[in-house]
Amino acid sequence: MKIKPTSEKAKSASKVSSRSHLGERVPRLRFPGFGGEWKFVPFGSIIRETNLRTNIENEDILLSAAIEGMFLNSELFDHQRGASNKGYKKIKLRTLVLSTQNLHLGNANVNLRFEHGIVSPAYKTYEVVGCDPVLLGQWVKTGKAKKFFFDATTVGASVCRRNVEWDTLYQQQLCLPTENEQHKLADFLSLLTDRISSQQRLVELLKKHKRGLVQDLFTSELSKLPRCRFAGFKDAWTSRSFDEVFSFLKNNTLPRSEMTTAGGMIRNVHYGDVLIKYGDVLDCNRDQIPFLVSNKQSDDCRLLQDGDVVIADTAEDEAVGKTVELVGVADKLIESGLHTIACRPKISFAPRFLGYYLNSTTYRRQLLPLMQGIKVLSLSKSQLGKTQLLFPPDINEQKRIAELLTGIDAHIAMAQSHLDNMQSLKTGFLQQLFV
Repeated sequence: MKIKPTSEKAKSASKVSSRSHLGERVPRLRFPGFGGEWKFVPFGSIIRETNLRTNIENEDILLSAAIEGMFLNSELFDHQRGASNKGYKKIKLRTLVLSTQNLHLGNANVNLRFEHGIVSPAYKTYEVVGCDPVLLGQWVKTGKAKKFFFDATTVGASVCRRNVEWDTLYQQQLCLPTENEQHKLADFLSLLTDRISSQQRLVELLKKHKRGLVQDLFTSELSKLPRCRFAGFKDAWTSRSFDEVFSFLKNNTLPRSEMTTAGGMIRNVHYGDVLIKYGDVLDCNRDQIPFLVSNKQSDDCRLLQDGDVVIADTAEDEAVGKTVELVGVADKLIESGLHTIACRPKISFAPRFLGYYLNSTTYRRQLLPLMQGIKVLSLSKSQLGKTQLLFPPDINEQKRIAELLTGIDAHIAMAQSHLDNMQSLKTGFLQQLFV
């Protein structure tokens, strides 16, 4: 499919008529063969409200609870998960669902996946009758749609709350092309969406494959032999306590406000980045590590080196204990920051091996009973010291394991990068294909 920018001649010709109080009527990008201005229609003229109630205990309605992230706080239910409330609305294929809740006001989507489903009565549901429903489903994900819905709200009794003025929403003007152009746009965006979905599945399959490999490559305490092993290695794995393998390094306690990405002398590994941003291995030549604003080494804080591991000792969930192993440090000045435990191996390990092992289920299951706290979980150095490490004594076997998992990580990173590019491309198209 070819898409071309709207010609300068067409833009000039439409300046007077399109720059009315209703705004532009010609998109920036357009498929060849289509011309003229789009037409404004009342939003209420393309939808028809539905209100089919159901008792989900008595009807066989299956719906995934994660319907493409339909809402930030999804209230879509699967009856097999034990939901027993009555009064939920039935939704069919190509039904528009609009959130009326204050926190998610204006969030909307069109069900394009499921023949039948159910949704909380807190949502408005509509049959799409005057527009290509696939195209409407793409439009509601744009920033223009968010503004469109927000413009139909007013401040409620509290400044923190807003209410939908339904008459205003239904009378608001939505700019649409001809039916043929609608279908063309819908087909193109659906194709792009399908390819993005396929790429997302590829990323998830690669991650699942890695999780399976990690489970097979690392041994359990009972057997002291992994499920899968490289040829030529037969020795039993070695068991050592954490205290025997590592010595603890002093970290700083500087908050995020003391860091910058603008450059500096001393880099700082923050626990939030360990939990969310970094993988099992922190490649200091590739991954971005923020700098300390002060450019001054913290008192008594030890600089990190290749092979050191940094553990996040605090998290809001069981991610506490997430670890990164540093590689590529060279002459870089790097400290371990707030809510981290920095450790240095007392014995030699193959590069990257510890990063993969300390994040494996085999090791992390020991951390679960050691986590303390209610809203925020934490681990202490003394608790870590009680854990046991099981690893191959032959550094060559460690190297083979690390190399395999590094290769899988490279495939995941490449697939994720391709996915990110496709999503950015779609975002750009959505901004330019709609008026």
